[in-house]
Amino acid sequence: MAMSVATSPFLRSLHQLQFRKHPLLSSKSQFRPRLLRSLTQRTIRAISAVAVESDLSAQQDQAIEADIFACPICYEPLKRKGPSGLNLSAIYRSGFMCKRCKKSYSSKDRYLDLTVAAGLRDYTEIQPARTELFRSPLVSFLYERGWRQNFRQSGFPGPDEEFKMAQEFFESAKGGLLVDVSCGSGLFSRKFTKSGAYSGVIALDFSENMLRQCYDFIKKDDTLSTTNIALVRADVSRLPFSSGSVDAVHAGAALHCWPSPSNAVAEITRILKSGGIFVGSTFLRYSSLTPWFVRPFRERTPQGYGYLTEEEIEDLCTSCGLTNYTSKIQQAFIMFTAQKP
Repeated sequence: MAMSVATSPFLRSLHQLQFRKHPLLSSKSQFRPRLLRSLTQRTIRAISAVAVESDLSAQQDQAIEADIFACPICYEPLKRKGPSGLNLSAIYRSGFMCKRCKKSYSSKDRYLDLTVAAGLRDYTEIQPARTELFRSPLVSFLYERGWRQNFRQSGFPGPDEEFKMAQEFFESAKGGLLVDVSCGSGLFSRKFTKSGAYSGVIALDFSENMLRQCYDFIKKDDTLSTTNIALVRADVSRLPFSSGSVDAVHAGAALHCWPSPSNAVAEITRILKSGGIFVGSTFLRYSSLTPWFVRPFRERTPQGYGYLTEEEIEDLCTSCGLTNYTSKIQQAFIMFTAQKP
């Protein structure tokens, strides 16, 4: 700063001022040094103030551009206009725009829509039947009112036990940002938030009605803090986060519903930080204990759910670059975890 002031053309012109032609101020006048000193000090303070303001402005711009959300089209960090913070109120009152493609995104019905098709007027995207099923208002309403409870018949130990298992796998990721993909009505998103183990939890789903149910459950739960949870609509195959920006990803009872599990796991790998943890659970098509004569009846069909075997799940994770794969199996239930190197 001192160097820029000393070489300023404006200050050089001040030092070159001549007062000999003025009848009251000669070049030897005692008032001349005081005048120059006063002007110089004021100029330095003004230049310093401008420099400080510019630095603060630059820092604010960087903070805005470093928002956790990214454009699902070009993966550039989104510029955010509105209150800061990862909570329902701040997200709902904020607007987002991609600095590269200029596409804007905003909240709708208390969730932030970050799908590629967000804001389109004429285009309507139809997903496979198993995806469209969970966009139904009826299924979204019933999911925690009987639907999810039936999973016990296939060996799922129940939400409380599944949450404990996931927390054990996520031990090294605690304190970081967790994304609960295909969160449904937010059954596990709420548990992760209540645990206080994460700096933020993002409940993410493609179903608009599931996210509405999630919002209703959050608002009805007086014990649930909304200071570190956000609701986001997004495609698991086009996640709206910058590469290497997320500490943990959870996908509970979801893998079999994805149109393309390989694309989804590749995206999850992309957004995870080095050392980040992915934990998922799903129904197995069959396990090592399934009799051989039953297996042909459980093969995948294009119209049905994409049930995989344990070998296929491990192969999928490792082919996407994840390591340290482990799993726990109980009948048709599997919970697996893998880590990004």
